[in-house]
Amino acid sequence: MLLKNKTMQTTDQIKEMVKQKYTEIALQDKSTNASSCCGATGSCGEVYTIMADEYKGLEGYNENADLGLGCGLPTQFAKIKSGDVVIDLGSGAGNDCFVARAETGPTGRVIGIDMTPAMIEKAQQNADKLNYNNVEFRLGDIERLPVAANMADVVVSNCVLNLVPDKRKAFLEIARVLKPGGHFSISDIVLTGTLPDKLRGAAEMYAGCVAGAIQKEEYLGLIKEFGFDNITLQKEKPIIIPDQILADYLTPDEIADYKKSAVGIYSITVYAEKSGCCKSEKGSSCC
Repeated sequence: MLLKNKTMQTTDQIKEMVKQKYTEIALQDKSTNASSCCGATGSCGEVYTIMADEYKGLEGYNENADLGLGCGLPTQFAKIKSGDVVIDLGSGAGNDCFVARAETGPTGRVIGIDMTPAMIEKAQQNADKLNYNNVEFRLGDIERLPVAANMADVVVSNCVLNLVPDKRKAFLEIARVLKPGGHFSISDIVLTGTLPDKLRGAAEMYAGCVAGAIQKEEYLGLIKEFGFDNITLQKEKPIIIPDQILADYLTPDEIADYKKSAVGIYSITVYAEKSGCCKSEKGSSCC
């Protein structure tokens, strides 16, 4: 059982904690999930689903693949065309992959990548039921994508980069796998101001994408650093953590101070294009 005040220490520990939590979610049956307003547990105090947007109006939506773990609708904004190769980072049970497949059509290809074996198995089962032979799922880390360079027309991701300890490597990998002229649309959580230490150090808050968030300007700065063009903020919405969740980590006085502070938590969807080439942090070509 995860401890709510566990301190994040190493990359391996963070990854193992995230993998454990999302394995738990993947293995939970749908009826149990439906009976809980929060998906992963029987408590209504978890942070996994309070950020989710409504997918049901999108073509390709599959209820069995929707675990309510996202914080936006990146595929809706991704400008996917018929025949495109699309890569979904942190594909979970396959929801965004199936929506992307509706856009790219039978002549395209969709690759979902996730580091949790239970999620890969669940997503593949969903794809098999739908008889999709152009959607596949691969086990792997976002910092080292199991994909060849210059392969994707479009990269999408929904509230996953927060779970990646080294976000610099993640964006470098996105630049590597995109074709020149390709683009991404990514939904993620960012901050303005500094989270209280008790929230940032809580394992459950990290798995819920909040404690792993970085500053909004830093996030956008990483995208610029790796040579992406036409960076566009497609959507932004504030995320309000309910008092009943904050009470698991903060005292009443600390909650009051937190609400008076300048801290803001936002879901953003960012679009950017890969130019003809890009530069790594050391100045060498990553194309």
